[in-house]
Amino acid sequence: MNTTGAAPGGPRREGVPVTGQCRRLALRSVRGAVAKGRDFTRRTLRDWGWDRRESAEDALLVVSELVANAALHASGCHELVLTAGESLRIDVLDGARTLPRPRAVRRPGVPGGHGLHIVQRLSDRWGSYAHGTGKVVWAEIESARLTADPESPMADRQQCPRTGPFTGQTRVHDTE
Repeated sequence: MNTTGAAPGGPRREGVPVTGQCRRLALRSVRGAVAKGRDFTRRTLRDWGWDRRESAEDALLVVSELVANAALHASGCHELVLTAGESLRIDVLDGARTLPRPRAVRRPGVPGGHGLHIVQRLSDRWGSYAHGTGKVVWAEIESARLTADPESPMADRQQCPRTGPFTGQTRVHDTE
């Protein structure tokens, strides 16, 4: 398990903004990728001071669904990237170029096929784009939903080094 981008000196101190911080977790060929992704996200949210609200549990569920979808439908999850800004950005890189689509017909009570509907309901925005030999599926949760003080101002979002330029089709879904 390889992580990068941890804040120097450990967890965030109270009052210190986390904007622009980025953490990456390599998951290619890792057993238990969903559990490792959840644990990594839980530690990151705690370090950033974004674990004090119910929305932090929403973020953990979104990560679980995106990593599980990559494992089940996209030749495995390659990497999980968390970026702090005006929102928590969750990027999951996988090994298949087919962009995801929520199933048109939901079957309540029947297992499977609900992951993207959960992502859609719990995130503020989500989307996907082709990248290299695979794709990135991403979701965003507004930081105000994750902080103890939703009125605290956030600095302009700084970009974390991404996986490269967008290529191919991009899908963005605003959820409300």
